[in-house]
Amino acid sequence: MPKGYWVSVYRTVSDPEKLAAYDKLAGPAVRAGGGRLLTRGSRVAAHDAGIAERTILIEFDSFEQAVAARESAAYQEALATLADGVERDFRIVEGID
Repeated sequence: MPKGYWVSVYRTVSDPEKLAAYDKLAGPAVRAGGGRLLTRGSRVAAHDAGIAERTILIEFDSFEQAVAARESAAYQEALATLADGVERDFRIVEGID
């Protein structure tokens, strides 16, 4: 079964306090949903229209599990704390089996 991935690139961070509050809640929510953090804020080499900013990659055992984790009450609570503190590009993608 193909894995699922959260890919999140932060275009701007306008409120670091909101981001810190989000991180505090999002980590446990992601782990509870079966997610494994693969990279967070590591070195980035951006090309073409890419953005060399904070990039997060989280792996799940399946695409469906990744979608369910995003919809969970715990993650929705984390998102509420983030609110307008950042501008980011967030995607859930299916891996190749």
